[in-house]
Amino acid sequence: MQTRVIVMGANGRMGSTIAGLAMKDPQMELAGVVERQDNLAGLEKWPCSGDSDLSSLLGGSGREVVIDFTSPEASLDTAGKCARAKAAAVIGTTGFSQKQLAELEELAGTTRLFWAPNMSVGINVLIRILPELMQSLGDMYDLEIMEIHHKFKKDAPSGTAVKLGQILAEARGLDLEKNGIFARHGIIGERRKDEIGVQTLRGGDVVGEHTFYFLGPGERVEVTHRAHSRETFAQGALRAARWLSGQKPGRLYSMADMFV
Repeated sequence: MQTRVIVMGANGRMGSTIAGLAMKDPQMELAGVVERQDNLAGLEKWPCSGDSDLSSLLGGSGREVVIDFTSPEASLDTAGKCARAKAAAVIGTTGFSQKQLAELEELAGTTRLFWAPNMSVGINVLIRILPELMQSLGDMYDLEIMEIHHKFKKDAPSGTAVKLGQILAEARGLDLEKNGIFARHGIIGERRKDEIGVQTLRGGDVVGEHTFYFLGPGERVEVTHRAHSRETFAQGALRAARWLSGQKPGRLYSMADMFV
């Protein structure tokens, strides 16, 4: 059976990539596209229903999986509408506050929700192996994270940098909120042993690049992930949609659950 997907923000960079790939995938049915009321022009190119209101496209059967890479506020609204219609949602939006994530987790108790700040397979492999690398190197190695994205990205640092920063901090018994240094300027003094630097660069059309520096005595280890195309994330989202269609409500799913 084909997975029925509805794509939010279908005129945007990410949404149009997802919708285009869904059309070509024999396991997928592009069942609907959604855009803001002031940005509906162009939706007619998709061979499915288009609207500014997601609720009008949800049939109530629970078969639809909505894919949303928009904004925290819009994605929360999407999750709420899916919960009311018993539909599923795959969310790749970044920039959620802790309160907003708690709301997503609450909604996941009543409908199938999947959230990941990065849908690429490579990044999610790094999520599993970088903590082991950090523990093996030990606390003589300082951790610095640098991320680069296109000039249109609204949140900083990226959700991926934050997620991996949190995981690596935990691996060393630290807390990114307390130990993270997100900017350096002026006479800042000597670097503390428990600092974790997270730096942000923005410009051009960079899809996404993350470098993790483990700087030790006499050497450094660098691990870099570069996304060459938005299709990397779009394919991950479609894979998540297929997987989520067979799951049950009860928790906020992630890429780690899909890879088990």
